[in-house]
Amino acid sequence: MTAPRVVIADDQAYVRIGFRMILTSGGIDVVGEAADGAEAVTAVRDLKPDVVLMDIRMPTMDGLEATRRIVRESPDCRVLMLTTFDLDRYVYDALAAGASGFLLKDVTAEHLVAAVRLVETGDALLAPSITRRLVERFASGSPAARAPVVHRDLAALTPREREVLTLVGHGRSNAEIADDLTLSEATVKTHVARIFAKLALRDRAQAVVLAYETGLVAPGG
Repeated sequence: MTAPRVVIADDQAYVRIGFRMILTSGGIDVVGEAADGAEAVTAVRDLKPDVVLMDIRMPTMDGLEATRRIVRESPDCRVLMLTTFDLDRYVYDALAAGASGFLLKDVTAEHLVAAVRLVETGDALLAPSITRRLVERFASGSPAARAPVVHRDLAALTPREREVLTLVGHGRSNAEIADDLTLSEATVKTHVARIFAKLALRDRAQAVVLAYETGLVAPGG
């Protein structure tokens, strides 16, 4: 299995050093570091990593703006946001900007390595229920909720696909959706893949955001 190539973007050197040691020992190739968002954008442009670990609060350019630029310029690169509980009001905006998920800065070594490998394969989020709770909390008041994606047309989806997307929006895993709808997990995966293709979604994180932005799932519902 090819090792994922990672750039670590954080304005605190000790955080970068700690994450580099954890990832390297976990068989992941750390190809670069950045001390702010502008450096992160340049590093992605030059080094072509698979994943960026991106702090939200950084000088010069914050992680949200850097994520928007990276997703626009390098669509194959995944972004995992680094946050703390007191910063989770930014998480919805990060996901809407194109991040594939988020991690708390006190993440365990095992969880960090697993998260990087997960998003590198095109999946998103190790805890969709947490993301759902955050989206639910901030969707109604976030400026990102007024982005053009709000008007994404769901008419291309079949009734079953809309049903699956609704459950994804509620943070349900493929296995849980299969149980809910009395389907095989392989069938659910096929539905999810078709939803992503029809709606031009990168991953499950964007699907959760979209479900709220289109009103398919209501905050608090």
